[in-house]
This record gives sequence, C-alpha cells and structure tokens, in this order.
Amino acid sequence: MHAVDIVNPAVDEYLRRVAPSGEGVPLEMERLADRRHFPIVGPLVGRLLFLLARSIGARDIFECGSGFGYSAYWFAQALPAGGRVILTEGSAENCASARGFLSRAGLMDRAAIEKGDALEILPRHPGPFDIIFCDIDKRDYPRVYPLMKPRLRAGGLFICDNMLWSGRVADADRQDDDTRGIRELTRLLYADGDFHTSIVPLRDGVSIGLRL
Repeated sequence: MHAVDIVNPAVDEYLRRVAPSGEGVPLEMERLADRRHFPIVGPLVGRLLFLLARSIGARDIFECGSGFGYSAYWFAQALPAGGRVILTEGSAENCASARGFLSRAGLMDRAAIEKGDALEILPRHPGPFDIIFCDIDKRDYPRVYPLMKPRLRAGGLFICDNMLWSGRVADADRQDDDTRGIRELTRLLYADGDFHTSIVPLRDGVSIGLRL
C-alpha cells in the first residue's frame, strides 16, 4: 500500500475554496512553507485548532514542535488577553521566523518561544494546560504521552497532527519507526479510560483527545 490522500483531492480543494481566503501573515507563512517544502497543518486544520481552543476557553497551550509558528498563529488568535501559547522548536532559524511572524500579527504578547527539544522542555512546565498539541518527529509520539497526561487539565485537549500518515498506518507492511510511533500513540490513547479520543480524517488526520 502506497501513501494516499486521506481526503479526496477534489473535496480538499472544495473545502479550501469555500473557507475564507487567507491573507496577511498566515498567507505569508503558507507561501514560505510551499517554497521550503516545509510541513504545516494548513488553513483547514488551522481553523479547526482555533475552533477547539476557543470552544473550551483555552488560556494556556503548549506546542510540542512548532516549526515557524503556523499552528501557534491559529492558537494565539483564539486566546483571550492574558492567554499564552508556548512554542518549542529546535531550529534557531525557525524560532526567529516564528517571532517575526507572530510579532507582525500582533500576537507575541500571547506567545513564548523556547528553542530546544519539546521532550526536554515540557517536563519543565508543570501546567496544567488547556491544550497540548503534538507535531514532533512521529517516532517520538509515544514519548510525549506520559509527559502530557499529568500536565493536561480535566476538560483539556491533547491534539496530534499526522495521525493517519497518508494511510501508512493502515499498511501492515509499513514498520518504519515513524509509522510505528503513530500507531503506538493511537493505541495508548484509545486504551486510556481517562481520555475520549477521536481521529478526524482532515488533511493527514488530526486526533483530538478530551481529558475526562
């Protein structure tokens, strides 16, 4: 089984067409991602992240893996005054880009950028967080789980991108570390009675786990 489009490309194009067109900073970020062939969640998932954050009244959000701040832009837009999203990113260049984009969007007062490994940074923050978002190397997804759980409040959301991995998770012959990492995190979440989890087949699959 080869990598596949999770959403029919025609449906994906329709959703992009009917959603309000991006402009300003998010459009700049999308164009940069295209030029660099850099993976971002994209505007359809971005709108979902905004909706989820706003719907639970999120004030404190932690991102495991932030790139140059695209998902953080959508989270920060949803936060009230005094809210904060913590970005983590190993690349100094991406951290600088994130700071520039969020500053131009007028959102740096709701953001804190920490350079380094999210798996080392998260333990330094006791929480509780309203949302923890995961978009690091997929082989490391299961390592986030025991760090995330005690830091997420009841009623909070654990959100992960790329959970369907272009269909590779459904291919029993795919046993690479990244695919196995996604499968293991999926197993952990569905087996945990402290979470109610669903995977939304939008873009490359977004899992949403509600902490009960």
